[in-house]
Amino acid sequence: MCVKDSEEVTPEIESLVDNSNINKKQSWPLHCEILHAQMDNWDKDSSLISSGDGISLCNSFPLDSICEDRVALERKHNIFPVLRSGEWSDIGGRPYMEDTHICISDLAKEFGYNLLREEPVSFYGVFDGHGGKNAAHFVRDHLPRVIVEDADFPLELEKAVTRSFVETDTAFAETCTLESGLSSGTTALTAMIFGRSLLVANAGDCRAVLSRRGTAVEMSNDHRPCCVNERTRIESLGGYVEDGYLNGLLAVTRALGDWHLEGMKVKGGDRGGPLSAEPELKLITLTKDDEFLIIGSDGIWDVFSSQNSVSFARRRLQEHNDVKLCCKEIVEEAIKRGATDNLTVVVISFHLEPPPQVAVERGRVRRSISAEGLQSLKCLLQGLHASSKENLHGIMHEKFLAD
Repeated sequence: MCVKDSEEVTPEIESLVDNSNINKKQSWPLHCEILHAQMDNWDKDSSLISSGDGISLCNSFPLDSICEDRVALERKHNIFPVLRSGEWSDIGGRPYMEDTHICISDLAKEFGYNLLREEPVSFYGVFDGHGGKNAAHFVRDHLPRVIVEDADFPLELEKAVTRSFVETDTAFAETCTLESGLSSGTTALTAMIFGRSLLVANAGDCRAVLSRRGTAVEMSNDHRPCCVNERTRIESLGGYVEDGYLNGLLAVTRALGDWHLEGMKVKGGDRGGPLSAEPELKLITLTKDDEFLIIGSDGIWDVFSSQNSVSFARRRLQEHNDVKLCCKEIVEEAIKRGATDNLTVVVISFHLEPPPQVAVERGRVRRSISAEGLQSLKCLLQGLHASSKENLHGIMHEKFLAD
C-alpha cells in the first residue's frame, strides 16, 4: 500500500479495454536472428528454460496471480541456467488484495511470435497496487504484450522495456478516461532472463534480490521520497516531499497509474510530472555462482532485509529444494514477523540442485585501539616499567647489603 490514509476500495475490473494504439506485428523480421550484443558471449548450450504450456491461474490467491501451470526440465549436465520458478501471495493484514504477479517461461511464444534463436525470453513480474487493484491488473495483463510488440524487442531489450512501461502507463490513463472508476496506481518490478542475461526493471518499492553463493546482491533500488536522488528529481519537476510522502500523498516516487491524483503526472511534454513511470534498469550476466532471484512486494521487505531473505530462502531450498514451497514459507514467516501489508513473492532458481553449503573462510581479524585506549595502555606500561626498575633496584640493594 502506497497511498497515504487510503481506505476506499475501487470496483473490480469487469473487463480491461484492449490497447488499440499498439501496432501489432504479423511476423518477425529476419534481423531478429541477431540478438542483443549481450548475447554475443553466450555458449551454444548456455541456457535451458523451464517451459510451460501457457498462463494459468495459481492456487495461492485465485484470480490475482498468473504463472506457469507446469514445469518441464531437460536434465542435461553443464547447462546453465536451468530455470525453476515458484510464487506465493497472501492478503496479509489488509481487508483487500491489491498485489498480483505473473510468470511466463517464453514471452514471445506466449503471444504467438517465434524467435529465430533458440533461447527464449522468460518474464516474471510483481505488481503492488494502491488505491485499488485495477492498475496492477491492467499492467500485469498488458505490459508483457507491449514489450513483445515493441519494435526493439528482442534486439534492444532495455529500450523496449523502458518504452513499454511508459506506453502501458499512458494506455491505462486512456482507459481511465473511459471509466473513471478504474483510477488507481501500481508499482511494478519485472525480471527478464534470456540466455545468461538478467534484466531487472523497477518502478516503485518492490525489490529484486539475487543470491550469489549466499550473499545478497540487490538488483533494484526502492523508489521512495527519502531517497536523495529521487527527491532531487521530483523537486526539479515541481513536486515536493511532505512528511515522507510525495506531494503529501504517495509513499513512492515511481509508479504506473495515479493519473487521477492532481500534480503527479503530466500528459505529453518531455519533462512529465514528479511521479514517473519510467523504470530503473539493471542488466547483468549470470554466472554459476548465482543461485536464485527473489522478487517481492514491499510487504515482504518491511520485515525482511535483503540478506536475511536470501539466507532464509537458501536454508529452505537446501532442506527440500521446492521453489514454490520456499515462497510459501517466506510469506508465512513474514506474517509471523508481524507484516501487515499484502504479501507477494516470486523465486526463480537458476539450478536443478539445491544451493551448496558454503564454507565460511576465517579471515585475519584486524584489531584496533582508540587513541584514548592507546594512551591509557602507554601510561600503564610506563607505570609497570617504573615499578619494575624500583623493584630491581631494591633487590640489588638488598643483595649488596647481604654481601
